[in-house]
Amino acid sequence: MTSENKTSDGRTDSDRTGGDRTDNGRTGGDGPGGRAGRSTYHHGDLRQAILTAALDVIAVEGPGALSLRDLARRAGVSHAAPAHHFKDRTGLLTAIAAQGHELLAAGLAGTPELRERGVRYVRFAVEHPAHFQVMFQPELLRADDPDLLAAKERASAELRAGVAELRDVPDTRTAGIAAWSLAHGFATLLLTHNMREAIGELDPEEYFRSLTGLLFSQAGKQHGAP
Repeated sequence: MTSENKTSDGRTDSDRTGGDRTDNGRTGGDGPGGRAGRSTYHHGDLRQAILTAALDVIAVEGPGALSLRDLARRAGVSHAAPAHHFKDRTGLLTAIAAQGHELLAAGLAGTPELRERGVRYVRFAVEHPAHFQVMFQPELLRADDPDLLAAKERASAELRAGVAELRDVPDTRTAGIAAWSLAHGFATLLLTHNMREAIGELDPEEYFRSLTGLLFSQAGKQHGAP
């Protein structure tokens, strides 16, 4: 009978690997070539490997195509490994959404001007289309997940920070919703290929800057700005 070292959280070494490693340190599963063809993951890599495989599926086929068993096959691990890390499909999608909100918050940080925050929002959607598909579909997610809630709050705080810089705005909350709607709507139309004819060969970020510039200038004229 062998002994296992326990970590500070009370889990054993095999617990932390998710039961997906064999005695020789290789991952389980039925990858190509049997045992010799299986991938070896360093500690902590497996969770991200499953997330990456899931994002690849979502980008091509949408979140409805996700299957934990299929992801295990893609990642070259045992069929139980995804469930160990995410419990179920909802848990996996929730982790993707939380990661997406963290990436969005990081992308918006340090951009004081509201218009440029909108550009960063569009850039995030283009660079992370799979995250973007999942983040705003609450019916797919575990709404009370603490990681998701914390990540959403960080992203929301960055969005609100841009609105706080506006002057002469009587209702910053409504202004924030308007700004978010503009950026999110543009990004959604872009990702669903509904902007091809309008944009043509133009850079989407530059087109969005021009669009918001036009709207802001017209709003300023209506309020008597020079």
